[in-house]
Amino acid sequence: MLSHPQQKYRPFPPLNLPDRRWPSQQITQAPRWLSTDLRDGNQALAEPMDSERKRQFWQLLLACGFKEIEVAFPSASQTDFNFVRELIEENLIPDDVTIQVLTQAREDLILRTFDSLRGVKRATVHLYNATAPLFRELVFGLEKADIIALATRSTRQIRQLCEQHPETHWQYEYSPETFCFTEPEFALEICEAVADIWQPSSDRPMIINLPATVEVSTPNVYADQIEFFCRHFSRRQDVCISVHPHNDRGTGVACAELAVMAGADRVEGCLFGNGERTGNVCLVTLAMNLYSQGITPGLRFDDMKQVVEVVERCNQLPVHPRHPWAGSLAYTAFSGSHQDAIKKGFDARKPGEPWAMPYLPVDPQDIGCSYEAVIRVNSQSGKSGSAWLIEQNHGLKLPRALQQDFSQHVQRETDAHGREMTLNALWQLFRTRYRLVPQPPLALKEYKSESQQNGQLKLNATLQVAGEQRKIEGYGNGLLSAAAQAVSGLIRQPVVIKDYHEHTLGERSDSRSVAYIRCLFADGSSRWGVGIDSDISRASLQAFFNAAQLDD
Repeated sequence: MLSHPQQKYRPFPPLNLPDRRWPSQQITQAPRWLSTDLRDGNQALAEPMDSERKRQFWQLLLACGFKEIEVAFPSASQTDFNFVRELIEENLIPDDVTIQVLTQAREDLILRTFDSLRGVKRATVHLYNATAPLFRELVFGLEKADIIALATRSTRQIRQLCEQHPETHWQYEYSPETFCFTEPEFALEICEAVADIWQPSSDRPMIINLPATVEVSTPNVYADQIEFFCRHFSRRQDVCISVHPHNDRGTGVACAELAVMAGADRVEGCLFGNGERTGNVCLVTLAMNLYSQGITPGLRFDDMKQVVEVVERCNQLPVHPRHPWAGSLAYTAFSGSHQDAIKKGFDARKPGEPWAMPYLPVDPQDIGCSYEAVIRVNSQSGKSGSAWLIEQNHGLKLPRALQQDFSQHVQRETDAHGREMTLNALWQLFRTRYRLVPQPPLALKEYKSESQQNGQLKLNATLQVAGEQRKIEGYGNGLLSAAAQAVSGLIRQPVVIKDYHEHTLGERSDSRSVAYIRCLFADGSSRWGVGIDSDISRASLQAFFNAAQLDD
């Protein structure tokens, strides 16, 4: 990199718009959406989609609710031409969906484009030509008047061809390509000239698409350009203003949102931001951003995982694990403090309340994601993460002190292996540590309790110890204190119960119960045990026996 980049690069000059209004605007409804995955996205693939993959993507876009889909550049390749014909001839286009096709401003290419659309019910013909000084002068060697003539001549041809086929509901779209670094006054001039030819009305709808073909400035400058255009375009009420942001500076989403605030009615983009170079704006992100604000986005992602799978298969490109709203890690917390906040949020949440959850802007279940992936455990995780996973998957509501104890064992395990701990591994560690196994070292086989005349309770129990049955007897104020006296003789030291918790594992009368017990030993050490049984007394006794053993 250069030490003095200013010697090679120049900052993009901002538009002078001191009375801009867009910063005080708020988005309250979704814009019109156009997916250009099958055209702009497809042309950016190292291996463009074949017919089968295009059909899969087409069906996905319909399922997501898109009503405007740019399907091809039919004059550019026979594959694109054939795909348009397949959609039309096989009656694959729903009556409320408009397909869009792209064409350059050349007479033969426009004729070929209309040839591909024979018999279509609804279609948008999208014409573009580059308007920025860099392209006018360096690429094409044309003056402004030549660029305008090219656009108006092609628009006139398109209008004539549309009028020759009144059976189709036509819509016209014009893009001054490279709008974002075209002089604002010239962008207005050429669009006015094109609109004069088309004469937009309700019977002859028109879209003016103002692309950020290459991002060259901050999003606020693009918003100024959109507001300036909307303020000064003479036929503003007769046309739909569309935007097509690319993502060269990584701000495509911000550009689109600010453009809508500045007056744009429609957004073109791709699912997960596929497109030339760094891609187009991501329509999933835009739609989910609206959804998270309580605005119906007009698109549906009820099964986000399936959407990701289809797009990855068709594009043969992965969706990043941390892609907003859709990545496999988009709702996952590894950090201990984050996990603690999320667990508290779920514990406090009441049905029907507005969603307010730490670190989760939307409910993952709304888009078909389970809570299983929300919290995952590695060496950065704290007590709440492990406890939340145990509760969500096994119904055990661990006491806070037990959460702290278990997290220490999880920490040692993850530090030793340096890897994420799977749900199965976490559960196996819990069962092993707290003796929640079919044959614990002190396994209760049977017991009998009797009240004594002095108010105490007598316990007789049979334990399976190292393959042998051992009978124990003890007295106490209750069942567990009697068990503590009986076990003290077996392990040859006194044992004191310091913590006891219990709850049922369900709401039915025949649900099993779980007991959690912490025992304190003479040397000051302590240990937890857990027991589960349909009989709460038996669950409590087994939890005590699981805690009352010194060997690890």
